[in-house]
Amino acid sequence: MPNKNKKEKESPKAGKSGKSSKEGQDIIDSEIPSRKNSLIAAPSAASSKIKVPAPQPIVKRDRRQNSSRLSASNNRELQKLPSLKDVPPADQEKLFIQKLRQCCVLFDFVSDPLSDLKWKEVKRAALSEMVEYITHNRNVITEPIYPEVVHMFAVNMFRTLPPSSNPTGAEFDPEEDEPTLEAAWPHLQLLELFDSEDPRERDFLKTTLHRIYGKFLGLRAYIRKQINNIFYRFIYETEHHNGIAELLEILGSIINGFALPLKEEHKIFLLKVLLPLHKVKSLSVYHPQLAYCVVQFLEKDSTLTEPVVMALLKYWPKTHSPKEVMFLNELEEILDVIEPSEFVKIMEPLFRQLAKCVSSPHFQVAERALYYWNNEYIMSLISDNAAKILPIMFPSLYRNSKTHWNKTIHGLIYNALKLFMEMNQKLFDDCTQQFKAEKLKHRRTRRRSGPWRAASPSFPRTCTPRAPWRPTAAPRSRRPRTGASPHARL
Repeated sequence: MPNKNKKEKESPKAGKSGKSSKEGQDIIDSEIPSRKNSLIAAPSAASSKIKVPAPQPIVKRDRRQNSSRLSASNNRELQKLPSLKDVPPADQEKLFIQKLRQCCVLFDFVSDPLSDLKWKEVKRAALSEMVEYITHNRNVITEPIYPEVVHMFAVNMFRTLPPSSNPTGAEFDPEEDEPTLEAAWPHLQLLELFDSEDPRERDFLKTTLHRIYGKFLGLRAYIRKQINNIFYRFIYETEHHNGIAELLEILGSIINGFALPLKEEHKIFLLKVLLPLHKVKSLSVYHPQLAYCVVQFLEKDSTLTEPVVMALLKYWPKTHSPKEVMFLNELEEILDVIEPSEFVKIMEPLFRQLAKCVSSPHFQVAERALYYWNNEYIMSLISDNAAKILPIMFPSLYRNSKTHWNKTIHGLIYNALKLFMEMNQKLFDDCTQQFKAEKLKHRRTRRRSGPWRAASPSFPRTCTPRAPWRPTAAPRSRRPRTGASPHARL
């Protein structure tokens, strides 16, 4: 037992040394790194015979994956630096960089908002002073300052957002959604921050992204593409995003600056991205901005009116009355800028949908549809095409003028009928006679088939459907036996 004897020999040595166990532990801890380094740097010949597991490499995770918030720095004590105005111009660049690096220190505003108030005020004052210095002085941002500014901005701004408070919304997964294009990572992270639930942050992001888009001409197509990807994920995957309204507001000003004629890329963006946004349940959150973008496109190119209106009719809500009112609002904005030549292409399907809206039992839907007759430009378009529009609208208007439950709707329908009558008296009389003739014909058909339905048991008015008829087995026919008595055939 050589090992046992060795241990017995070493034990009195440890007792003779007179050192405490704590000091011994400190010596061991100090020797471990040197031994580990020597083993890794120069492995002995014996290690080739004995299989020693290789040390696992330490994977350094990105800070954005560790926490959903910004983690506070360890050393948070800041020294108040002199003002930029108080130093010579030759030292201002060096002092500016020192202040930028000082502002990279992060504080805890979540778990303990009252901690480090003194150092927080130092950082806030430094940021305010640098903004004022850049605003009132020219040529102060030199080449060495640029990377420091970007680093300070990234440290303070870029982080993974916390999970959404909406339980049905999809959470942001930094491992799967991490951008692959390293050259553009600041813009990707900037766009991801639009999903923040804080409206103040989204408002500042809107201004920041808009200025970046205006300054960096080479990145415009890329920024638009990444915004499209956010919209695609929102429409077809998550249906949850907090910054859709702000992104659409930015796009509204971008669309306003598109050169004519429109590129095919921009037309595809309208038809494949903006119009499908009408399908999402949370349309009310961003509908004003979306309608503005659509109208901007139609003002740029009137030939897009027909596909836009047909898409709206395709996505028309069937069971959501408030959403239907939003569609009616947007359609009126489109009709305000429509060309008469384009109106002819869409008037029949459009007014068939308006006739359904007038007949809606939801009074707000019917009321919003009837407000179209208060728009002078729309009335001029209707007047030029009354021969096609009045036969479509008359049955719905005439029927609901007597049967609709809301008295306000009666007054609006009376106003619409009066305008039609003043527009073309002869056409109005013809539509009246045709409607009465069809109504009389329908009444006679019901009266004629009424007694037969009441008397016939095969057409009961209210009954459960009968079970389907199934053929039963036919009875066997009795044939005379062959070879029987001769009297069998008689």
